[in-house]
Amino acid sequence: MKLYNTLTKTRDEFVTHEPGKCNMYTCGPTVYHFAHIGNLRSYIMEDILEKYLRYTGLEVKRCMNITDVGHLSSDADTGEDKMLKGAKREKKTVMEIAQFYTDAFFADCGKLNIKIPEIVVPATSYIPQFIEMVQTLLDKGYAYIAEGNVYFDTSKLDEYYVFNKHDAEDLAVGVRDGVEEDLAKRNKSDFVLWFTKSKFEDQELKWDSPWGIGYPGWHIECSAISVQNLGEYLDIHCGGIDNAFPHHTNEIAQSEAYLGHKWCTHWFHVLHLNTNTGKMSKSSGEFLTVSLLEEKGFDPLVYRLFCLQSHYRKSLVFSWEGMESTRTAYNKLVNRIASLKLDDNSPVDEAKFGELKQRFSDAMDNDLNTALAVTAVYDVLKAQTNDATKIALIRDFDTVLSLGLLEAAAKVKKSAEAEAAARAKAAENATLTITCTSEGVDADTKAKVEELITRRAEAKKAKDFASADAIRDELTAMGVVLKDAKDSVSWSM
Repeated sequence: MKLYNTLTKTRDEFVTHEPGKCNMYTCGPTVYHFAHIGNLRSYIMEDILEKYLRYTGLEVKRCMNITDVGHLSSDADTGEDKMLKGAKREKKTVMEIAQFYTDAFFADCGKLNIKIPEIVVPATSYIPQFIEMVQTLLDKGYAYIAEGNVYFDTSKLDEYYVFNKHDAEDLAVGVRDGVEEDLAKRNKSDFVLWFTKSKFEDQELKWDSPWGIGYPGWHIECSAISVQNLGEYLDIHCGGIDNAFPHHTNEIAQSEAYLGHKWCTHWFHVLHLNTNTGKMSKSSGEFLTVSLLEEKGFDPLVYRLFCLQSHYRKSLVFSWEGMESTRTAYNKLVNRIASLKLDDNSPVDEAKFGELKQRFSDAMDNDLNTALAVTAVYDVLKAQTNDATKIALIRDFDTVLSLGLLEAAAKVKKSAEAEAAARAKAAENATLTITCTSEGVDADTKAKVEELITRRAEAKKAKDFASADAIRDELTAMGVVLKDAKDSVSWSM
């Protein structure tokens, strides 16, 4: 499998530290508000990656943090803690906010068929581990204390800017969004490991530490949580591209200084979801959530397909028109699958199965090309093979794509069958109205004609068309002219 590595800037063969096993880390949400669908694009693609790694036979151990403390509004370790911001907004405690939005995030993941990692760690549950890592960095000379805060000293590294080259001016006040000046730092690129002092004094969550009462910086949590749960060697680290600098850059700096060796070999970054006005964010004015998609009448899995139709390393522009087109495509795909014999127990054509499965694997092995992987589903539907083979392939592919295709098709089929049964029952219970439009027909003749018309209708309902035609011929011989309509027959002679 070839996968783009942000660290090497090339598509590398994905090789794990221990053969057959993969340690995977995902940067989790900061739970001070609902996740917007731009955030969730990253989690969808990371979900696809994990499921495909398992599909290839790897034993994947995946860990994710929940940031419920320490994530400040500025990249330069200043500003307001986002958790405190959420608590003030809703007049709740920080932990009430954290629990509510953690639950909301998991609910969104469920709607999008995103698998929750088996290891999920709230940052507030790992304070002793953060303190131990910070103390080790101090002991090794990679950190220093200034004005009560503990900082990582980036000047101790041979190379700090591992993803992209930055000039010192890039961190200057006012040059890059979100950067404010912190005069306690020795170097502009240094970052906080532990706060005991900051420009605000109303931080709700604080803990004792060797350096005074305080709280951890944002970056230290991912390093400590990863090392504690996945060990000293990480195979792949995932996140949105906006995390590459400074967050992931700082993770590498502190983790490798702490461990004394290379830490993570492969970095997987998903590009932004944009609107027509630019990058989507919680402060951009257009806060799009899964709940809003549902309010607009969209199944969340339509958004999942919307994301899969584009490559994860390309910025994706969201629009309601694009969602409408994707919904149409999703429904057509599901209807085509529903037209198959979903209960077909015929033998699977193993040769055809292997051929079509290879197309899917080739697409995914090519830097997770999900658009081509979706095309492979259409190839299955067009293939010259039996329905049992097609269904087996769709089920196989959807363990990775997770679009709920067979489940949705079964619902469509069940609904269609229910509608057909309802129509049949209505027709069965319908009362036939018989009207004579001729004057002067005697009562005996009228009774005989109407009896024949009733028998003919019953024969048609029973699909005994030969008998129905014979009765019509008999009526014609009597000089009766029939005019059929829905639930009624008029006649004359």
